[in-house]
Amino acid sequence: MPQANPKLNAFPVFMRVEGEAVAIIGGGEEALAKARLLAQSSAVLRIVSDAASPELLAFIAETGATHVADAYDVAHLADAVMVFAASGNEALDRRVAGDARRLGIPVNAVDRPELCDFFTPALVNRAPVAIAIGTEGAGPVLAQMLRSRIDRMLSPSLGPLAALAASFRGAAEKLLPKGNARRRFWSDFFGGAPARAVEAGQLSEAHDAAVGLLLSNTPESGHVALGNVALVGAGPGAEDLLTLRAHRLLMEADVIVHDALVPEAIVAMGRRDAERLPVGKRKGCHSKSQAEINALLVELGHAGRRVVRLKSGDPLVFGRAGEEMAALRDAGIAYEVVPGVTAAFAAAADFELPLTLRGVSSSMVFTTGHDLKGNSLPDWAKLAISGATVAVYMGRSVAAEVAGRLIEAGLSPDTAVAVVENASLANRRRFHGTLADLPSLEARADLSGPVMTIIGDAVAGANFERSEPLAAHRQESVARAAAVGVNQ
Repeated sequence: MPQANPKLNAFPVFMRVEGEAVAIIGGGEEALAKARLLAQSSAVLRIVSDAASPELLAFIAETGATHVADAYDVAHLADAVMVFAASGNEALDRRVAGDARRLGIPVNAVDRPELCDFFTPALVNRAPVAIAIGTEGAGPVLAQMLRSRIDRMLSPSLGPLAALAASFRGAAEKLLPKGNARRRFWSDFFGGAPARAVEAGQLSEAHDAAVGLLLSNTPESGHVALGNVALVGAGPGAEDLLTLRAHRLLMEADVIVHDALVPEAIVAMGRRDAERLPVGKRKGCHSKSQAEINALLVELGHAGRRVVRLKSGDPLVFGRAGEEMAALRDAGIAYEVVPGVTAAFAAAADFELPLTLRGVSSSMVFTTGHDLKGNSLPDWAKLAISGATVAVYMGRSVAAEVAGRLIEAGLSPDTAVAVVENASLANRRRFHGTLADLPSLEARADLSGPVMTIIGDAVAGANFERSEPLAAHRQESVARAAAVGVNQ
């Protein structure tokens, strides 16, 4: 089973090599591959081989690398900041690795991971920007495939844009106060007029646009930073179901205000230095009241912060977004809503379940089991009886009441039911049965995650190959109850 939060066996870093010696021991294909990789840096290459291949000799002549045409000796490692053992000879590579370690120099032995202090990544070069891709033993083919994909995603203009940004870094730190103003400048720099001008090859115009942007953000300009709040749906839990817009806003946020049901893996997709404020509400345990959450969002907006209010599922489906939008409107705080995949859709996907089915069900109801707490039957229950598919959120603890009231109202006890715990996640659990089986959910103390229940004739079209029958647990519960009665 994969770990919930897998740990890296190697930690990626960038080593400063400008003007420093890097020694490569070897004369064949392995040495040439490493030399070509290192030639993308400003390191001084020292290639040690008394039998270099013609291809390697041509590379040395073309790049001006230093060639030591002698048999390897430990003296050849002097002053090097990195060493590559790339001879193809195991005994020699082991000797080189041992010498490097005794001298305190990090060493990489090609295709001999047990001898390596570090691993060389696949590299996407947009100097001065570099993206290194490591796969921790999964193989160079995977690393190169990922490199190819990322290479296609990144504009060739990224390098010049990064160089322009570097030229403005000192001025930005001097003229703009640390915090919102400086972050806003860089956000507009990389997403606004300077970036567009660089993309078009207009470097002079890009410089002028950056100057104007810098001056407009200084305290003397009188520019007042306006805060905004994005009510963002985090989806049902799986990170790859987060929308692209949601991810972009998380990366731009100063503050992330998140619910308890939002997984840490999704919160961690936000900007690393963003402030994270948990305000989650779980059943029976509310860290903040809704009024306190509303006040917090208004306070952050008035302070000029870029806020992401991160809600599980979709913010407009049982997320109390209406109350938060009303508070923000009344306070004059700008806001936007970013939809997310709601749990009903994720649960249906887990079951390959058609929520509407031609000739069977043409309507759908989103509800919570708590709607049945009153004496009168809510309108959605009448829709269920007429054939609508019903998605019940947060209904495990009232499953018996949901089933009883619907059966009492006329819905057949044989109506199909599908239940998912932790919809969309790797640890999801699926159950199927009928409305008559549904009360057994209440006794399931082993269900600790959020539970989604879907009821209706369309459910019969689901794929139940990977789900457990609710009836089995129902029969176990009846047997245990009978045994208790006999013992008494």
